[in-house]
Amino acid sequence: MSLSTGALDDLADFSIEVPSWAYGNSGTRFKVFTTPGVPRDPYEKLADAAQVHRFTGLAPRVSLHLPWDEVADPAKLGAYAQDLGLRIGAVNSNLFQDDDYRLGSLAHPDARVRDKAVAHHLHCLDVMRATGSTDLKIWLPDGTNYPGQDSLRARQDRLADSLRRVYAAMDDTQRLLLEYKFFEPSFYSMDVPDWGTALLHCLDLGERAQVVLDTGHHAPGTNIEFIVMQLLRRGRLGAFDLNSRFYADDDLIVGAADPFQLFRILVEIVAVRAHRPDSGVNFMLDQCHNIEEKIPGQIRSVLNVEQALAKALLVDADALAEARQRGDVLGANAVLMDAYDTDVRATLADRREARGLPRDPIAAFAASGYAAEVAAGRTGGTQAGWGA
Repeated sequence: MSLSTGALDDLADFSIEVPSWAYGNSGTRFKVFTTPGVPRDPYEKLADAAQVHRFTGLAPRVSLHLPWDEVADPAKLGAYAQDLGLRIGAVNSNLFQDDDYRLGSLAHPDARVRDKAVAHHLHCLDVMRATGSTDLKIWLPDGTNYPGQDSLRARQDRLADSLRRVYAAMDDTQRLLLEYKFFEPSFYSMDVPDWGTALLHCLDLGERAQVVLDTGHHAPGTNIEFIVMQLLRRGRLGAFDLNSRFYADDDLIVGAADPFQLFRILVEIVAVRAHRPDSGVNFMLDQCHNIEEKIPGQIRSVLNVEQALAKALLVDADALAEARQRGDVLGANAVLMDAYDTDVRATLADRREARGLPRDPIAAFAASGYAAEVAAGRTGGTQAGWGA
């Protein structure tokens, strides 16, 4: 089995958004590890992200995180991204690193704290206008640790009101992307613990409110491709945060833990052509590179997604439909497995070469000398990391 011309055409328009925070220092709950050459400001983060796009041709957008990526002149930052051949993607709000948010932010019992959290999002909207971003991404860490700590219903009412205030302030060209997470940092209840809760809030807000699906934010055994299908049915899958997990929200390189799951997810995406740019589904990475090199880690990530998508594009839709119609269980499964078992690496390398890109982006980056250059040049200042 080989990639058809049509499949190659579909790959040509596919792209992935990388996160600015992937290039900073991160670590475990016990230790944050430093690396020579780590960026010290958002401009250096963009410079590193540009290397991923330079060697893969797959990553033209970069997500920002505020206040981690706060600058005096966001329009200047957006222009710098364009100079690098990039553009600013989603702007992520931060509701988990302020003492006022100890008991919540948008769902906090105190109206003063809720007002503060809403104001932060209005500032994010201003940054989006200045940088050309169109997506405001909200991951809500709000929740409770103990039964009786707060009213579950009241928290939902407060959250709905806060989200309405943010949504009302958005431009017609902007989207609100709401993420969910079934536990952590709160352990008794999260205020947006699942896709159903996120979807209900989005349906109440309006058409420009959509759900973000982080592949690491699910209980073990969850059928993520089923959730993908349901959100696509309602036209409410706004974006992915792609990563891998073994146990919880591990934020490992996408496709590292369960590449077959990534393939199954993309099969559902391809079935309704949601991999195409006009679908509105944004494919983003949300990963932390704790012990591996950060730029190669991002390169490997985008290549893993491209490879899984290429395999999903190989699925013979007609043969699959026929097998399903005649009740051929094993035959239908074999259609999927034939595509998944196909080695597409050489074909993708040929495609890169034809586009003037290196056949092996990891090796090409290593040979470029960029890592040694920034390790020698980025001295002084404070390296970016968790909280910066």
